[in-house]
Amino acid sequence: MTGAPRPIPAALRAQLRELRLVARTAAAAGGIGQHVSRNRGAGLEFAQYRGYEPGDEPRRIDWKLYARSDRWFVRESERDSPLCVWLAVDASASMAQADTARRDWSKLDAARLLAACVMELALRQGDRFGLVVLSAQYPVFVAAAGGARQHDRCRFELERVQAAGAWPDAALLQPMWERVHAGDLVLLLSDFFDEAAVELAGRLAVAGRDVLTIQLIGADERDFPFRGARRFRDPESGLEKRADAAAVREDFIARFAAARAALAAGFAAAGIRHAEHVLDEPPERVLRRLFAVQAAQREGA
Repeated sequence: MTGAPRPIPAALRAQLRELRLVARTAAAAGGIGQHVSRNRGAGLEFAQYRGYEPGDEPRRIDWKLYARSDRWFVRESERDSPLCVWLAVDASASMAQADTARRDWSKLDAARLLAACVMELALRQGDRFGLVVLSAQYPVFVAAAGGARQHDRCRFELERVQAAGAWPDAALLQPMWERVHAGDLVLLLSDFFDEAAVELAGRLAVAGRDVLTIQLIGADERDFPFRGARRFRDPESGLEKRADAAAVREDFIARFAAARAALAAGFAAAGIRHAEHVLDEPPERVLRRLFAVQAAQREGA
């Protein structure tokens, strides 16, 4: 699909008001935003007192404390800093898969919509955000920035990408290691059928990035509703397998569920926040799992 990006449905946009992007670690960069920084200075939330030094602004002196102690102390606060958010979207061939019940809605379409929602949250919060499209055939890297023009550029670049080809090699991923810094928030959207996608998430987490993952799953993969003799084809390798659908259904569902559970357990062990999104489920469900304000407050408690 190419052309103008699909708008976020009004009902889904309304749900975004209850969501917030929060990093596990404090934001390190300076600026104006909604996140607590490690940098101390004049801000909104009180951090500590320190002795007055020549050059400090008189308005930062705590005069009530001076009246009690006869000494000058300056109030230090945590600066509010914008978060840097990266949307990393798998656009390899397997992401073109759609369900038999809805042929016009692929895993990549769902990833586009979820990424658009996160961009909307970042824009509303005053955060910087960038885009990485992971595909050997359609690689895209949009450096992080803020504002409405950045939002429009990322949406346009993501919309024109098609799901095709294999996972990109290491050379095409080099910009991620040059631009995505420690402490940045990375949301990786993929079906994780490529082991290299799993490895990338783990390497980013080990390197100090705050990694979130959403696994895109087809309803057909979850339910395996097929009947009769079928030919199943891997879109990336071209390998095919013929089978009687009824005979293999139970085994496929069990093995696929076990693979998903193993993926989730591996990500949890690596400190990666993980969630699944099935194509026939409302997108706000997975967004709430990762970005609901209540969940963020519990995590920070």
